[in-house]
Amino acid sequence: MRILHTGDWHFGRTLEGRSRMKEQEDFVDELVRMADDQQADVILMAGDVYDSVNPPAAAEQLFYEAAARLTANGRPLVVIAGNHDQPERVSSVSPLVTRQGITLVGLPVANAITVQAKRTGEIAKIAALPYPSEARLNELLMVEGSEDDLRRAYSARVGKLMEMLASEFTPQTVNLAMSHIYVLGGVESDSERPIQVGGAYTVDPSALSIGAQYTALGHLHRSQAVKGDGMVRYSGSPLAYSFSEAGQAKSVAMLDISPGGGQPRFEELFLSCGRPLVRWKAKHGLEEVYRWLDEGLDDHAFIDLEISLTDAMSLGEIQRLRKSREGLVHIRPIYPEMEVAELDMERSRMPVHELFRKFYQRQTGGAEPDEGMVQLFLDLIEEDATVQEEGDV
Repeated sequence: MRILHTGDWHFGRTLEGRSRMKEQEDFVDELVRMADDQQADVILMAGDVYDSVNPPAAAEQLFYEAAARLTANGRPLVVIAGNHDQPERVSSVSPLVTRQGITLVGLPVANAITVQAKRTGEIAKIAALPYPSEARLNELLMVEGSEDDLRRAYSARVGKLMEMLASEFTPQTVNLAMSHIYVLGGVESDSERPIQVGGAYTVDPSALSIGAQYTALGHLHRSQAVKGDGMVRYSGSPLAYSFSEAGQAKSVAMLDISPGGGQPRFEELFLSCGRPLVRWKAKHGLEEVYRWLDEGLDDHAFIDLEISLTDAMSLGEIQRLRKSREGLVHIRPIYPEMEVAELDMERSRMPVHELFRKFYQRQTGGAEPDEGMVQLFLDLIEEDATVQEEGDV
């Protein structure tokens, strides 16, 4: 059975007021082509269909069209709600679409989802858990205790739900899990709305040790594997939704899985849709920026511009920049005193041995100190600190 895993579509999302709808429409076109070309038997959508609980009508229409196109040849599609979604809104059209092979899961349910691949006849059991907030679990976590206590309680509850769903796994079926959660060890970006309070809403990988051959996750926007039993992955978002995702390659996951507990065969399929998000750091002022613009650098991208200046930019200069490239989203002047402040902040966070290395490189024109010299410096600092403590006594 061939399974396509995607998630975090965030239909309706904008970038500083700029519509991403055309890019999202292009993504749907590319996803449908991929599903057909790759002969996908089942599609798993791991949450965050929309970017808000009250998405615009155009976003809802795009989702319904995507679901209809993806299942036009009898291919099952299973969708769960994410933390951005209103669960009842996601599942509200279930009575109309179930017969088309579309399964929409808004709130946690008691039974695994069962689907059959039309091409192979194989059956998949999916332990599908939509975003499990306290409200959606219909219970409260204990209000007393440390953050670790809260996390363990939440993680244990998620684990019990997943175990209950996995009780329907059999040796004759393809056994899968899917959820929209933050698993410890995953790498975040700024565009994910946090689903944990002070770290309490995080899940230990052990909670997903339920015997699934593959676990399809949503919430984190970077495609990545998570350590744990079996193959556990985030598909990532199809578009870069914040500048913290600049430079990330976007993709979907394709799996070949056979019944009986065999190891999945994984392939990452990269997407070509969407405008890139890039960061420009113009250390040499406006002239450097205009040179990049004249060269057509990143002409299709959204740009976060940081420009080093000695004098304040006039309103006319800012307007001229804005008109010169539609994709300029942020224009942030950086003045010498700001650079010094940022450098001081960076140094305050830097370990002592790294500060020494940077100092040595500046003094020697780029030479690297060997480990013996670094250790000698650290020994001298420690000796000096000891002498000062003795003097204070």
